[in-house]
Amino acid sequence: MQKKVYFCRMILNYIWISLILLAVLMGLVQALCFGNVDIFSAILNSTFDSAKTGFELSIGLTGVLSLWMGIMKIGEKAGAVNTLGKAINPFFSRIFPDIPKGHPVYGTMLMNFAANMLGLDNAATPMGLKAMGELQELNSDKTKASNAMIMFVVLGASGLTLIPTTIMAYRAQLGAANPADVFIPILIATYAATLVGLICVCLAQKIRLKDPVVIGTLLGLTALVGTLVWGATRLSPDKLSAVSAAVAAILLLGVICWFIIQAMTQKINVYDAFIDGAKGGFQTAIGIIPYLIAILVAVGMFRASGAMGLLEQGIAWCFAACGINPDLAGAVPTALMKPLSGGGARGLMLEAMTTHGADSLVGRLCCILQGTTDTTFYVLAVYFGSVNIKDTRHAVVCCLLADLAGVMAAFAIAPLFFG
Repeated sequence: MQKKVYFCRMILNYIWISLILLAVLMGLVQALCFGNVDIFSAILNSTFDSAKTGFELSIGLTGVLSLWMGIMKIGEKAGAVNTLGKAINPFFSRIFPDIPKGHPVYGTMLMNFAANMLGLDNAATPMGLKAMGELQELNSDKTKASNAMIMFVVLGASGLTLIPTTIMAYRAQLGAANPADVFIPILIATYAATLVGLICVCLAQKIRLKDPVVIGTLLGLTALVGTLVWGATRLSPDKLSAVSAAVAAILLLGVICWFIIQAMTQKINVYDAFIDGAKGGFQTAIGIIPYLIAILVAVGMFRASGAMGLLEQGIAWCFAACGINPDLAGAVPTALMKPLSGGGARGLMLEAMTTHGADSLVGRLCCILQGTTDTTFYVLAVYFGSVNIKDTRHAVVCCLLADLAGVMAAFAIAPLFFG
């Protein structure tokens, strides 16, 4: 596990170094070729501004993280997640045919998926590692990924997100008029990624997609997402934004009420459960400060030097030549970074919102991209590395195809909702 995680961290290390050195090199070019000696002051000042922004964002995130980690703890203690598990167990038994019926790993996997759906990545990882350990116990070849492991990892990496908690918190911090207006677009894009990942694994493992339960579940979910897209095409951008925000608010409040009511029926002290979960919000927010400052400083230097502008102009030119809205070019760096580094993609998302505005098309698209999938290579490294799996078989290909589907969906949906 340590070697694989080290490899992923080395990738981010090279990206971070490259951004800083390219920024300085671009500064030298501007100074020597165009006489712009002030560029070095601009690059240096960007480091101070970016470090301050990273710290302020992390501290501002504390409240929202504490809120939703507390809500998640209420749902966990109330058994709401287990209730959901019973509802989806028929579907799970079809896509995980090698797992014995009623095995405890079903509950562990469900907890992992539930935390991901609520946008609580830090809460999801421990349950994911526990699930991989339980799946390894069922694995006949301890060095090769089992079918169940691959399905679990691909579904996890595809990052099905129902409530993008952290993204909404960042949008609120950066002054978005309605932080939840990206809720439905993220839901659609993340479903596209998960659906493609699921189908790819089913095809690779020869799982029967024609099973009535599988077909019914997928058709039902697809119909729901399709209805959202159909409705989006019938409304003006302003009205669509208002409807999207209203639906997001209703669903979020519905989840909170469901958790609280179920906890009350179980005679659980709801307040104590909330406090127990909320304590982790502060620790989580403090823990990401160094990582957030590191990537924001590097990206800030890259933009201040003019290198980011040139990159975006080149991408915009390519987009225009292909008939694609060139305004979307500013989100491409986030899309490319996402499979490699969650922290890097987060930094690029925040930088895009800071530069273009939280309510700009680029800013919102970056938020959709951030919420569409998980960090593929990190998930693969940590999850398989935790149980010393060396042969991951078709997991990487299926994960990357899911990533591609999510990115394509995000680029198609953002102009529809916010263009």
